[in-house]
Amino acid sequence: MFPKVSVVMPVYNVEAYVAEAIDSVLAQTFDDFELVIVDDGGTDNSMAICRGYSDPRIRIISQANRGLAGARNTGIGTSLGEYVALLDSDDRWLPEKLALHVIHLDNNPSIGVSYSPSRFIDMAGHPMRLKQRPRLDGITAAEIFCRNPVGNGSAPVLRRSALDTVSFRHPKQPERTCWFDESLRQSEDIEMWLRLAVGGGIRFAGIAPALTEYRVAAGGLSSQMVRQYEAWEGVVQRLQVYAPDFVATHVKRARAYQLRYLARRAVQLGDAGMAVTLLRAAAGSSLRPLVEEPVKSLFTVAAAIAGRMLGPERFSRLAGAAAGGRLVA
Repeated sequence: MFPKVSVVMPVYNVEAYVAEAIDSVLAQTFDDFELVIVDDGGTDNSMAICRGYSDPRIRIISQANRGLAGARNTGIGTSLGEYVALLDSDDRWLPEKLALHVIHLDNNPSIGVSYSPSRFIDMAGHPMRLKQRPRLDGITAAEIFCRNPVGNGSAPVLRRSALDTVSFRHPKQPERTCWFDESLRQSEDIEMWLRLAVGGGIRFAGIAPALTEYRVAAGGLSSQMVRQYEAWEGVVQRLQVYAPDFVATHVKRARAYQLRYLARRAVQLGDAGMAVTLLRAAAGSSLRPLVEEPVKSLFTVAAAIAGRMLGPERFSRLAGAAAGGRLVA
């Protein structure tokens, strides 16, 4: 008999965190699931840790390294459940995560993607004061493009039938089916959500509890911000191919929100100079975030300006204290 939920968890060099991720799945109050662990060709002790578990609901699949999108595709391709839950191997779930999403999807057959807010943990696993508070209903494709309410790849539980509406053959390996775009090494999540919403007409909705613990990494901030923004622009280029009118209508507003999001990340990680640069670019694209979310926007501006006045070292300490956790172990 097939499980109700397939949990797909890629693993690549995460020996410090993978046991926490697995333990959070095995601690679920809803137990009709399989955990598909995809060994993505790492070189550390991660898989030895995974193989130390004897729970019969765990399946391990090994492959040469394909990146996060490729590992997710492998896991989805072998999944057996009606619903597919994604969990990155450095994140954690609260015990009620699967139970509440199954109730949500079972009772709302028109919803294809169920998600919940996330709370943030630092690299040592300590809770931070940061929490994602996304919109939960009335989610349009434009809302996903501009605000990405799903937030991260460990938050959603999806109907397998919804995923299959946007599956495609790998362009170089036609024997393989893909759901995530493997040519992307960042922003593959938002690309998928947009393809589901814009291309597949799939409905998204959230539930209120913060059920995912999302680990915030530090280090190489400026390069992180640049790479993430470049990846987001790559998503826009892909969206342009099949929804040019949608892009033309919403891209300036969406770009401004993306730049503001990155500016807020820069503030949280203590780089005020990068935050100011990103905020200037956001204002140059559109002032809609300032009009629609004035408090959040003005707070980000004020924090960035204060950081420039305080200097990098002092601002970084204050930002870490405000976030409520240490960004490095």
